[in-house]
Amino acid sequence: MNYYIGIDLGTSAMKLLLTDENGHIYNTVSKGYPLEFPKDGWCEQNAQDWKKALFEGLPELLNGFDASCVKGIGCGGQMHGLVALDENDEPIRPVILWNDSRTVKEVDKLNYETGKKRLSEWTANIAFAGFTAPKLLWMKKNEPLNFAKISKIMLPKDYINYILTGVHSCDHSDASGTLLYCVEKKCWSKQMLDICDVSEAQMPTLFESYECIGKLKTEVAMRLGIPDTVKVCAGASDNAAAAIGMGVVGDGGCNISLGTSGTVFISSKNFSVDKNNSLHSFAHADGGYHLLGCILSAASCNKWLTEDIFKSHDYSYEEKHITYDKLGENRVFFLPYLMGERSPINDPNARGCFIGMTMNTSRTDLAQAVLEGVAFAIRDNLEVARNLGIEIKSSRICGGGARSSLWKQIISNVLNIELESSETEQGPAMGGAMLAMICCGEYPDAQAVCTKMMSVSSVVKPTPELSAKYETRYQQFKKIYPALKNIFEKI
Repeated sequence: MNYYIGIDLGTSAMKLLLTDENGHIYNTVSKGYPLEFPKDGWCEQNAQDWKKALFEGLPELLNGFDASCVKGIGCGGQMHGLVALDENDEPIRPVILWNDSRTVKEVDKLNYETGKKRLSEWTANIAFAGFTAPKLLWMKKNEPLNFAKISKIMLPKDYINYILTGVHSCDHSDASGTLLYCVEKKCWSKQMLDICDVSEAQMPTLFESYECIGKLKTEVAMRLGIPDTVKVCAGASDNAAAAIGMGVVGDGGCNISLGTSGTVFISSKNFSVDKNNSLHSFAHADGGYHLLGCILSAASCNKWLTEDIFKSHDYSYEEKHITYDKLGENRVFFLPYLMGERSPINDPNARGCFIGMTMNTSRTDLAQAVLEGVAFAIRDNLEVARNLGIEIKSSRICGGGARSSLWKQIISNVLNIELESSETEQGPAMGGAMLAMICCGEYPDAQAVCTKMMSVSSVVKPTPELSAKYETRYQQFKKIYPALKNIFEKI
């Protein structure tokens, strides 16, 4: 028997998974760490917290198992975060995360001075507040002394891989979200590196997600009690790794993720670009490409309402009063833009709000509006794909929010598609482990390992009556943001 370890470097926790070559999961461990919000719209994290979670979590994961049977490690992780290392490979400052919106001026400068057309030609994408390149420009302007210290520019999961191997690496799927990378040619963009005043020598070496970047450093192997022959693959962005874990590879596959953020992931063998750049055009962990729509706040909206506003941790209690007869009938709308919004509106100034409340609006109405608002925002992204001629009749769904059968029912009817859940949905951690299996030769490619591992446990289907109700509600929802756009900018 061979063991494989999958790591998911999430926004709020590191999740570790131990599986064998057949996908049987033996153990999982989660290690949480804090987020920091120094200013309104800012979001940072201490990279040392990730290191601590790694070295505490791996021994716990392997406790009671024969560590000599571990053959490979694969990591999936949060995208876009700027991990700036000095000449000693130590983090210079806290990591500026994917959902940080401080770079409004830098994004505008890139999109309107450099120009969206040129950005799209160079990188297949335009500038968004969460991307890495605007963070570099912000750091250069606001923290010039720190900027001058940068020896290596890394992404979050690549810092974990560096700790394990000592190799500065990055895979193509994660590099796609930096705005420093040419997606079509799969290389760093010289034009964007020049604009950000960094060199290719400061960038990590690029690999396919399933390629081996190196083996465990001897001192790390000894500390963890794992053989130093263990291979570490390049891994993938969280969305690409989750798509691998859900079996979404090749042409036309779709995966919806309901994590802290929400994503619509559409896989393709061929490179393509949405002419309006409303969806991201990225490389996929299977060696191909994908289109990605991302809403910055998804399950985090539900967490915010339940825990911060209602002061509860009983999510099932909040949902049990949302009965079937209430679906499609709620008069309250919610815009889920608690951290600004990315796809498809690209507006870091956008904010969350409830619309349509009256004296008889209840707690249940607000809880329902949050679930529906996230579903409507996901549909905004799906509509872009449909306008490109992409027909999507079904999708896989994963993430913490997907544990709610009610939420899946709402999303299925808002999108009017079937939603398939995996029997053993483990998200990016499972995808990372599967990429490690390819790296170690257990499987020839992503399609083979996905065919072996993936099985559907349940399917949620839309109903014509409820889909029709939500169609009316969605058309109303679409009018709210345009009406408030100028107000968001002023406040």
